[in-house]
Amino acid sequence: MVYVIKRYPNRKLYDAREGHYVTLGALEGLVRSGTEISVVDVGTRADVTSIVLAQIILEGERSHRGTLPPAFLHQLIKHGEVWQEFVQQSLTSSLEGLMTSRREVDRVVREWTAREGWVASGATESETKKRWHRAEADALRDEAAWLRKKLRALEGRLEKNREK
Repeated sequence: MVYVIKRYPNRKLYDAREGHYVTLGALEGLVRSGTEISVVDVGTRADVTSIVLAQIILEGERSHRGTLPPAFLHQLIKHGEVWQEFVQQSLTSSLEGLMTSRREVDRVVREWTAREGWVASGATESETKKRWHRAEADALRDEAAWLRKKLRALEGRLEKNREK
């Protein structure tokens, strides 16, 4: 489930679920822990997640924790839309590869645990396999929905860049 953060005109970030304001550092911690966040501008209802994530990266650069080399940033600005599109496609491809690898590791672990007899007590092997297949199908559906959402966001950003 996506964790929704509201951004107010004064640029303060509000976590409605927990009922308090949060910092970029707190959001960075959420992302690092595997939580997917969505940041919505309260006034315009626009999705400003990419802006806030970029701010988190830039704050890391400011405190010398970042790893973005100046040459890369120069090229990104210099070549504009073409370079940005390439980076977006590369990152999307890399994420898809990581997700595929993760699914494969999960599958191998499930098969290994089933082979070793580490199944729920009282369940037959076929019942356990059915449960694993259902869980895998649910995970794939969730992942596909997440990827579709990310793709729509990237397409929207690309369209906005083309309009400029």
